[in-house]
Amino acid sequence: MIEKPIDYSDFEKVKMVTGTIIEAKINPKARKPAYVIKIDFGREIGIKTSSAQITNYSIEELINRQIVAVINFEKKNIAGVESEVLILGAVNKDNSIL
Repeated sequence: MIEKPIDYSDFEKVKMVTGTIIEAKINPKARKPAYVIKIDFGREIGIKTSSAQITNYSIEELINRQIVAVINFEKKNIAGVESEVLILGAVNKDNSIL
């Protein structure tokens, strides 16, 4: 199914920023396996929390990994976690790839 195209002006509204994962732990309340992740975006933005179903990576693989995230979506409660940012990646048939 092909979605309706968006205008470039819509894309310009999305603020994507790189950050470094500083903490990851299992979210025991999630229906599907997920992590609660703390990401450091530097002094200007600070540390933000996200919930992500990227458990194909171990916690050790995630710590100190740089990622790209959308930081200007509304906060969303996901399985008891106030997710402040959306971590971006690609999905192949088996896994999410950061």
